Order: sequence, then structure tokens, then C-alpha cells
Amino acid sequence: MKKLRLLLFISIILVSSKFGYSQITGSSHDFSGQSWNTTTEICVVCHTPHNANTSVLNAPLWNHGLSNVASYTMYTSATMNSTAGQPDGSSKLCLSCHDGTVALENFGGVTTGTHLMTGGALMGTDLSNDHPISITYDAALAAADGGLFNPTTTQSGLGGTITNTMLIGGKMQCSSCHDVHNSAGINGLLLKSNSASALCLTCHNK
Repeated sequence: MKKLRLLLFISIILVSSKFGYSQITGSSHDFSGQSWNTTTEICVVCHTPHNANTSVLNAPLWNHGLSNVASYTMYTSATMNSTAGQPDGSSKLCLSCHDGTVALENFGGVTTGTHLMTGGALMGTDLSNDHPISITYDAALAAADGGLFNPTTTQSGLGGTITNTMLIGGKMQCSSCHDVHNSAGINGLLLKSNSASALCLTCHNK
């Protein structure tokens, strides 16, 4: 019965994420060999088949502790035609590790972990020097900005428009550029290659 539950769990993750398990293996999101992950499993750090955290909309069977940071310092610019609110949706999931306030091993109900994100992957709570996230990116924004492609009609090179292959609920999120499951196998867990700024130029009309 235990093996059957494990098989079902893996199947759910593969189907819901659309990405292969083997592609996560060996990537920077493979935590199976970390000393703090006593389960030796890959998926369990983020996902669970039972008792998932449903406080974040559309979080896929979420298992990791969420950050309690109430206010991040967001990117601002005098020429920006949208206002970045606080991180929401899938970006909150990313920040549950990458803001450095929640221990990596705080999953499955654990709240007493001590291993915090460090190094280049640490974003912190000051996101003012990072790409804006959790902003609505639609035809109106593209028209007002003048330097963005219309996401509803522009092809992303990923099998559809920018809207339906890169945006989450019509918003730019961390996963609009980063492939958390490493399906493309590109350094930096990118959704597509940024050679000659190809990823940037998917949205930016420069």
C-alpha cells in the first residue's frame, strides 16, 4: 500500500506540472542529497499528495512553509507603466525559500528548521533590483508602455502566446521566466535560452 501511495504521488506531480521527474534530478531544485532533507526524496520538499497548503491560489499540492514577510521592497521606476504590488500567486511559493526567512527543511509541517537559503539564489526581502513580479501584463500595459509586445497575440516560442505559456493568471511571476522543474535543462532554470537576450526579447520590444 505504501508503494502504491508513493507511485500515485509521483504520478500526480508529473501530470500536474507537465515536467519530467528525471529533469529535476541533478538540477538545483533536486534536494534529495541535502543533509537537511532526511527523506532523500526530491518532490516532497515542495509537494505532497495529502494535507497540502491551500492558502495560495493554484499552489500545486504545496508542502513547504510560506514566508510571513508582510511587505517586500518592490521594484519601482519613473517610467514603469504598472505598479508592482506585493508578491502573490506562484511567486509567494518561490519566496518561501528564496527570501531567506523560511528554513529549507520547513516542509511537511516542520517549523523548526535552521538551514536558510544562501548564496546567489538568495533574493532577500528587498526585490527593488530584480525584475518586477506579480504585475498584470496585458494588451493595455503593452500599449501604454510602448516597449512591450502584446502578450495576447505575440508568440512566446514555447507553443503559444506569451499570455498562455508564460503568464500565471495574466501576471508576470517568477515562473514566467524560470522553469522550476528544469524541463528545458537550461542553466539558471530558465524557461528558454537567453542567448542573445532571447528570453528578455520575448516580451520586451527593443
